[in-house]
Amino acid sequence: MSFMKSLKCRECGREYPKEALHVCEFCFGPLEVDYDYEGIGKVLTREVIESREPNMWRYKELLPLDGEPTVGMQVGFTPLVKADNLAKVLGVRELYVKNDAVNFPTLSFKDRVVSVAMSRAREMGFKIVSCASTGNLANSVAANASACGMESYVFIPCDLEKTKILGTQVYGSHVVGIKGTYDEVNRLCSEIAGKYGWAFVNINIRPYYAEGSKSFGHEIAEQLGWKLPQNIVVPMAGGSLITKIAKSFKEFKMLGLVEDTPTKVFGAQASGCSPIVNAVKGGHELIKPVHPDTIAKSLAIGNPADGYYSAKTMINSGGWGEDASDDEIISAMRLLAETEGIFAETAGGVTLGSAIKLLESGRINKDESIVLCITGNGLKTQEALYGKIDGPPVIEASLKDFDSLVQSSGDTYATAKS
Repeated sequence: MSFMKSLKCRECGREYPKEALHVCEFCFGPLEVDYDYEGIGKVLTREVIESREPNMWRYKELLPLDGEPTVGMQVGFTPLVKADNLAKVLGVRELYVKNDAVNFPTLSFKDRVVSVAMSRAREMGFKIVSCASTGNLANSVAANASACGMESYVFIPCDLEKTKILGTQVYGSHVVGIKGTYDEVNRLCSEIAGKYGWAFVNINIRPYYAEGSKSFGHEIAEQLGWKLPQNIVVPMAGGSLITKIAKSFKEFKMLGLVEDTPTKVFGAQASGCSPIVNAVKGGHELIKPVHPDTIAKSLAIGNPADGYYSAKTMINSGGWGEDASDDEIISAMRLLAETEGIFAETAGGVTLGSAIKLLESGRINKDESIVLCITGNGLKTQEALYGKIDGPPVIEASLKDFDSLVQSSGDTYATAKS
């Protein structure tokens, strides 16, 4: 049974049919999915959710499909790690890392949104799926299209990390590199979508695609024992994820699945591409576009589609925005790996690097619960660390040489005797 009623404009409230639409024709506001929450409340309980398979579809009533999902049945329910080692270093009481760096199949949270978008595109009869991407979305569209038998076209800035380009081509997708920024790629894709009529997951299918991000927040609430964190730090590119996590918390409170307790929502961006954070810090409603210049290429969107709404989400929750420099990103990536064994991509360095500054400024209370959102795997952005970490010492295959190495490094080893 579907609980998706229609599409509705976020600004003027006009309703539209459940088709491949994403912009209101009257006020040009973005469209989003409208649900029958009263009906959902009658069937979706904690017990029902807990009885289902551990994937994102355990919350299927809150996702925009008319039928059962057909793509990404193993996506989601990634670990919520209680990060005690990192908490000790940062001097905080209760810290968690939501680790979508191990999401299936392409190691980023984009597998969530693509699973929803592609399932919906198949319902609507599309045969070709496409996207404009800064990397992770390209990987996910290509992989999931291959798995479900759809043809895919992926458009990317030509200077993306080589690992992300290879990680898209390997699935047999039609990959097109564009000389320009993501914003230029996105503009071209809007024209292509209009001419060719393909399902662009983050353009004409965007209202359905964006809803997949809610499962990230739904899982956090369930994994915390059906309660909400007091603080959450979310990386921002286009700004959709942070708004949908906030929406997921609101939905769970509305349905009585969690107590109505407040969560401060904090957004993180790279200093070299921080239009949303700049607006928050400057007290501006309008988002001034910037030209990206950062190692965090997955967040390098200079004109974010949901910038206004993500800034509003932060301010209305009592949260704030913060940014991290390239050096701070790399330092945070290493800290997370060294304390919790989690190798996050550069976006994860943005999240932790910004969180550290938010803690230092007192914006986040060290005595409250905190969740850090890690959205992609460090294996995808290894180039960012080249030259930043010394290579290992090289010795001959000799115990004498190893003994010399130990002595020169000052390390001590306990010798056990049986």
